[in-house]
Amino acid sequence: MRPTGPAVLPDLRASMDELATPARVYVAAGRFTGPDPDLPEPAAEVRVVPARMAADEARARFLPGYAPPPVPELCAALEPLETDEAAPFLARLATVDLYWPTHRHLPAGVAGRAADRVVSLLGPDASWWTDHDEAAGAVTGVTPFLDSLLAGTDGTYFAVALQVADD
Repeated sequence: MRPTGPAVLPDLRASMDELATPARVYVAAGRFTGPDPDLPEPAAEVRVVPARMAADEARARFLPGYAPPPVPELCAALEPLETDEAAPFLARLATVDLYWPTHRHLPAGVAGRAADRVVSLLGPDASWWTDHDEAAGAVTGVTPFLDSLLAGTDGTYFAVALQVADD
């Protein structure tokens, strides 16, 4: 059963926080204030995550003057992802390093449970987007680094995860 009510946002934020790792995986979760958000609204929230990454002491010296792409560029960089692919993708994003695939950021079980919870909280009708084109094996990229991003929303709440890797 999908949780509802005031506990959704704290649960969503806690689950997303479980997926974060220092200087590699950045996350955000929140609630929209405007009605009927579609891709531009989540894209605006997505900008917060690269900005947080750029302000991180571990990355800031490499990004003087960096600003996240504007919303239209973000929208163009994001491809839809099926809801049934969201939890495995999110778990992999928090677990497997983009540049060094043998390196693990989080244990797979921890990431899998947190990712399943996030997807469950947003529900089966949530919309998901990524900058990763799995079929082509390519990443559009929203930062100057090698990155992988996943954003989802149920129209009320949103979740964003971004992994960056030094290339």
